[in-house]
Amino acid sequence: MATCLDVAGAHYPESHRGKAITPTDGFSLVPTFRGQPRKLHDAIFWEHEGNKAVRQGKWKLVSRFEKKTWELYDLEADRTEMTDLAESQPAKVTELIRLYDAWAERCGVVPFEKLPRPVTAAKQ
Repeated sequence: MATCLDVAGAHYPESHRGKAITPTDGFSLVPTFRGQPRKLHDAIFWEHEGNKAVRQGKWKLVSRFEKKTWELYDLEADRTEMTDLAESQPAKVTELIRLYDAWAERCGVVPFEKLPRPVTAAKQ
């Protein structure tokens, strides 16, 4: 979003119809396009359909919705994410979960299981 706004020369609004809007997160990639150094994120986060993750440096913590457990990977040593280190690195798991939870709270992430389900037509 930050890159799109920068390229368009647009301003991200602070409110819409009198309601406050959560500020956009992230940094523009435009400096990178111009060959300039860019700001780096301390960590990046995502969530989609209950699947969630946080990436910080060499560490990636992921959770699949169906499993509801966290897996930890050292991407420098294990780029294909084959060796789950969650059991042997519980302090790192706890640290990254705290970062993820703070991001999810700040961004208003609704847990997937709490989202309303669409009504389906009854079978006839």
